[in-house]
Amino acid sequence: MKTIGLIGGMSWESSAAYYRMINQGVRNARGPSASARCLLYSFDFSEIAALQRAGEWAALTQQMIHAAQTLEAAGADMVLICTNTMHLMADEVAAAIGIPLIHIADPAAQAIKAADLAKVGLLGTAFTMEQNFYRGYLADKHELEVLVPEAEDRAVVHRIIYEELIAGRIEPASREAYRAIITRLAARGAQGIVLGCTEIMLLVGPDDSPVPLFDTARLHAEAAVAAALCEN
Repeated sequence: MKTIGLIGGMSWESSAAYYRMINQGVRNARGPSASARCLLYSFDFSEIAALQRAGEWAALTQQMIHAAQTLEAAGADMVLICTNTMHLMADEVAAAIGIPLIHIADPAAQAIKAADLAKVGLLGTAFTMEQNFYRGYLADKHELEVLVPEAEDRAVVHRIIYEELIAGRIEPASREAYRAIITRLAARGAQGIVLGCTEIMLLVGPDDSPVPLFDTARLHAEAAVAAALCEN
Protein backbone atom coordinates (compact mmCIF):
# COMPACT_ATOMS: atom_id res chain seq x y z
CA MET A 1 0.00 0.00 0.00
CA LYS A 2 1.31 3.45 -0.91
CA THR A 3 1.47 6.25 1.66
CA ILE A 4 -0.95 9.16 1.24
CA GLY A 5 0.31 12.63 2.14
CA LEU A 6 -2.41 15.03 3.28
CA ILE A 7 -2.04 18.80 3.49
CA GLY A 8 -4.82 19.60 5.92
CA GLY A 9 -6.04 21.84 8.70
CA MET A 10 -7.88 24.07 6.23
CA SER A 11 -10.11 23.51 8.15
CA TRP A 12 -9.52 20.54 10.43
CA GLU A 13 -13.26 19.79 10.25
CA SER A 14 -12.87 18.62 6.66
CA SER A 15 -9.43 17.10 7.30
CA ALA A 16 -11.01 14.85 9.92
CA ALA A 17 -13.59 13.80 7.33
CA TYR A 18 -10.80 13.03 4.84
CA TYR A 19 -9.06 10.80 7.38
CA ARG A 20 -12.29 8.95 8.12
CA MET A 21 -13.27 8.52 4.47
CA ILE A 22 -9.81 7.36 3.39
CA ASN A 23 -9.62 4.79 6.15
CA GLN A 24 -13.16 3.60 5.46
CA GLY A 25 -12.22 3.15 1.80
CA VAL A 26 -9.15 1.09 2.64
CA ARG A 27 -11.11 -1.00 5.14
CA ASN A 28 -13.83 -1.67 2.58
CA ALA A 29 -11.22 -2.78 0.06
CA ARG A 30 -8.86 -4.72 2.30
CA GLY A 31 -10.94 -5.98 5.22
CA PRO A 32 -12.03 -4.88 8.71
CA SER A 33 -8.58 -4.59 10.24
CA ALA A 34 -7.04 -2.63 7.35
CA SER A 35 -6.33 1.09 7.53
CA ALA A 36 -4.55 3.63 5.37
CA ARG A 37 -0.89 4.51 5.44
CA CYS A 38 -1.02 8.28 5.60
CA LEU A 39 0.88 11.34 6.75
CA LEU A 40 -0.82 14.62 7.71
CA TYR A 41 0.68 18.11 7.61
CA SER A 42 -1.91 20.22 9.41
CA PHE A 43 -1.90 24.02 9.29
CA ASP A 44 -3.31 26.49 11.79
CA PHE A 45 -6.14 27.70 9.60
CA SER A 46 -6.39 31.05 11.37
CA GLU A 47 -2.98 31.91 9.90
CA ILE A 48 -3.98 30.66 6.44
CA ALA A 49 -7.28 32.56 6.49
CA ALA A 50 -5.52 35.79 7.50
CA LEU A 51 -3.15 35.48 4.54
CA GLN A 52 -6.08 34.74 2.23
CA ARG A 53 -7.92 37.87 3.38
CA ALA A 54 -4.76 39.92 2.85
CA GLY A 55 -4.28 38.51 -0.65
CA GLU A 56 -0.85 37.12 0.26
CA TRP A 57 -1.02 34.31 -2.27
CA ALA A 58 2.75 34.17 -2.88
CA ALA A 59 3.34 33.51 0.83
CA LEU A 60 0.59 30.89 0.82
CA THR A 61 2.17 29.22 -2.20
CA GLN A 62 5.46 28.89 -0.35
CA GLN A 63 3.67 27.40 2.65
CA MET A 64 1.91 24.82 0.48
CA ILE A 65 5.17 23.93 -1.27
CA HIS A 66 6.93 23.50 2.08
CA ALA A 67 4.14 21.25 3.34
CA ALA A 68 4.23 19.09 0.21
CA GLN A 69 8.01 18.79 0.30
CA THR A 70 7.88 17.86 3.99
CA LEU A 71 5.41 15.09 3.26
CA GLU A 72 7.53 13.82 0.38
CA ALA A 73 10.64 13.79 2.57
CA ALA A 74 8.71 11.90 5.25
CA GLY A 75 7.85 9.12 2.79
CA ALA A 76 4.57 10.09 1.14
CA ASP A 77 3.99 8.55 -2.30
CA MET A 78 1.39 11.16 -3.30
CA VAL A 79 0.07 14.47 -2.01
CA LEU A 80 -3.46 15.80 -1.59
CA ILE A 81 -4.25 19.44 -0.80
CA CYS A 82 -7.36 18.89 1.34
CA THR A 83 -9.10 22.11 0.32
CA ASN A 84 -10.38 23.44 -2.98
CA THR A 85 -9.28 27.06 -2.53
CA MET A 86 -5.60 26.24 -2.09
CA HIS A 87 -5.56 24.54 -5.48
CA LEU A 88 -4.94 28.07 -6.72
CA MET A 89 -1.27 27.11 -6.37
CA ALA A 90 -1.61 23.45 -7.38
CA ASP A 91 0.66 23.84 -10.41
CA GLU A 92 3.45 25.36 -8.33
CA VAL A 93 3.14 22.66 -5.67
CA ALA A 94 3.14 19.87 -8.25
CA ALA A 95 6.25 21.30 -9.91
CA ALA A 96 8.11 21.45 -6.59
CA ILE A 97 7.80 17.76 -5.69
CA GLY A 98 8.76 14.48 -7.30
CA ILE A 99 5.59 12.58 -6.39
CA PRO A 100 2.08 12.97 -7.84
CA LEU A 101 -0.28 15.68 -6.66
CA ILE A 102 -3.84 14.42 -6.94
CA HIS A 103 -5.82 17.49 -8.03
CA ILE A 104 -9.18 17.76 -6.28
CA ALA A 105 -11.04 18.82 -9.43
CA ASP A 106 -10.03 15.77 -11.47
CA PRO A 107 -12.10 13.11 -9.64
CA ALA A 108 -15.01 15.55 -9.46
CA ALA A 109 -14.88 16.13 -13.21
CA GLN A 110 -14.61 12.41 -13.87
CA ALA A 111 -17.72 11.77 -11.78
CA ILE A 112 -19.61 14.56 -13.56
CA LYS A 113 -18.73 13.18 -16.98
CA ALA A 114 -19.55 9.64 -15.89
CA ALA A 115 -23.03 10.96 -15.06
CA ASP A 116 -23.19 12.36 -18.63
CA LEU A 117 -23.49 15.97 -17.47
CA ALA A 118 -21.93 18.97 -19.17
CA LYS A 119 -23.06 22.03 -17.17
CA VAL A 120 -22.60 22.32 -13.42
CA GLY A 121 -22.98 24.90 -10.70
CA LEU A 122 -20.05 25.61 -8.39
CA LEU A 123 -20.28 26.44 -4.69
CA GLY A 124 -17.19 27.32 -2.68
CA THR A 125 -15.31 30.18 -1.12
CA ALA A 126 -15.41 33.51 -2.92
CA PHE A 127 -11.84 32.80 -4.06
CA THR A 128 -12.91 29.52 -5.69
CA MET A 129 -16.11 30.85 -7.23
CA GLU A 130 -14.76 34.18 -8.48
CA GLN A 131 -11.20 33.44 -9.60
CA ASN A 132 -10.47 31.38 -12.70
CA PHE A 133 -8.07 28.76 -11.31
CA TYR A 134 -10.89 26.30 -10.52
CA ARG A 135 -13.61 27.19 -13.03
CA GLY A 136 -10.97 27.45 -15.73
CA TYR A 137 -9.49 24.07 -14.80
CA LEU A 138 -12.89 22.39 -15.16
CA ALA A 139 -13.59 24.21 -18.42
CA ASP A 140 -10.19 23.94 -20.09
CA LYS A 141 -9.10 20.46 -19.01
CA HIS A 142 -12.48 18.74 -18.74
CA GLU A 143 -14.65 20.78 -21.14
CA LEU A 144 -17.33 21.46 -18.54
CA GLU A 145 -19.52 24.57 -18.46
CA VAL A 146 -19.43 26.05 -14.96
CA LEU A 147 -22.01 28.40 -13.45
CA VAL A 148 -21.49 30.30 -10.21
CA PRO A 149 -24.15 31.96 -8.04
CA GLU A 150 -24.99 35.61 -8.42
CA ALA A 151 -22.98 38.07 -6.32
CA GLU A 152 -25.36 38.20 -3.36
CA ASP A 153 -25.58 34.43 -3.20
CA ARG A 154 -21.79 34.10 -3.48
CA ALA A 155 -21.43 36.33 -0.43
CA VAL A 156 -23.84 34.13 1.52
CA VAL A 157 -22.03 30.92 0.54
CA HIS A 158 -18.65 32.40 1.50
CA ARG A 159 -19.86 33.83 4.82
CA ILE A 160 -21.38 30.54 5.95
CA ILE A 161 -18.18 28.67 5.17
CA TYR A 162 -15.91 31.03 7.11
CA GLU A 163 -18.24 31.96 9.98
CA GLU A 164 -19.92 28.61 10.58
CA LEU A 165 -18.70 25.51 8.78
CA ILE A 166 -15.00 25.82 9.61
CA ALA A 167 -16.07 26.16 13.25
CA GLY A 168 -18.23 23.04 13.08
CA ARG A 169 -21.49 25.01 13.28
CA ILE A 170 -24.37 23.49 11.33
CA GLU A 171 -27.26 25.94 11.23
CA PRO A 172 -30.70 24.99 9.83
CA ALA A 173 -31.14 28.50 8.41
CA SER A 174 -27.87 28.19 6.53
CA ARG A 175 -28.93 24.83 5.10
CA GLU A 176 -32.10 26.50 3.82
CA ALA A 177 -30.03 29.32 2.31
CA TYR A 178 -27.81 26.81 0.49
CA ARG A 179 -30.86 24.88 -0.71
CA ALA A 180 -32.29 28.07 -2.22
CA ILE A 181 -28.99 28.94 -3.91
CA ILE A 182 -28.69 25.42 -5.33
CA THR A 183 -32.25 25.64 -6.64
CA ARG A 184 -31.47 28.94 -8.36
CA LEU A 185 -28.39 27.45 -10.01
CA ALA A 186 -30.47 24.50 -11.23
CA ALA A 187 -33.07 26.91 -12.62
CA ARG A 188 -30.26 28.56 -14.63
CA GLY A 189 -29.41 25.22 -16.20
CA ALA A 190 -26.97 23.55 -13.83
CA GLN A 191 -27.36 19.79 -14.24
CA GLY A 192 -25.35 19.11 -11.10
CA ILE A 193 -23.66 21.04 -8.29
CA VAL A 194 -19.98 20.85 -7.41
CA LEU A 195 -19.50 21.22 -3.66
CA GLY A 196 -16.25 23.08 -4.26
CA CYS A 197 -15.40 23.61 -0.62
CA THR A 198 -14.56 20.59 1.49
CA GLU A 199 -16.74 21.79 4.39
CA ILE A 200 -19.97 22.14 2.41
CA MET A 201 -20.69 18.41 2.63
CA LEU A 202 -21.10 18.96 6.39
CA LEU A 203 -24.16 21.13 5.66
CA VAL A 204 -25.97 19.75 2.61
CA GLY A 205 -26.55 16.35 1.07
CA PRO A 206 -28.45 14.77 -1.82
CA ASP A 207 -31.84 15.49 -0.25
CA ASP A 208 -31.09 19.21 -0.32
CA SER A 209 -30.76 19.49 -4.09
CA PRO A 210 -32.98 18.93 -7.14
CA VAL A 211 -29.89 17.89 -9.12
CA PRO A 212 -26.93 15.62 -8.28
CA LEU A 213 -24.31 16.91 -5.86
CA PHE A 214 -20.61 16.20 -6.38
CA ASP A 215 -18.82 16.20 -3.04
CA THR A 216 -15.23 17.08 -3.86
CA ALA A 217 -13.91 15.93 -0.48
CA ARG A 218 -15.41 12.45 -0.82
CA LEU A 219 -14.36 12.07 -4.44
CA HIS A 220 -10.83 13.28 -3.62
CA ALA A 221 -10.57 10.79 -0.76
CA GLU A 222 -11.78 7.98 -3.01
CA ALA A 223 -9.14 8.90 -5.62
CA ALA A 224 -6.46 8.77 -2.92
CA VAL A 225 -7.58 5.31 -1.84
CA ALA A 226 -7.55 4.07 -5.44
CA ALA A 227 -4.03 5.45 -5.96
CA ALA A 228 -2.78 4.02 -2.68
CA LEU A 229 -4.08 0.54 -3.46
CA CYS A 230 -2.98 0.53 -7.09
CA GLU A 231 -0.26 -2.07 -7.71
CA ASN A 232 1.56 0.08 -10.30
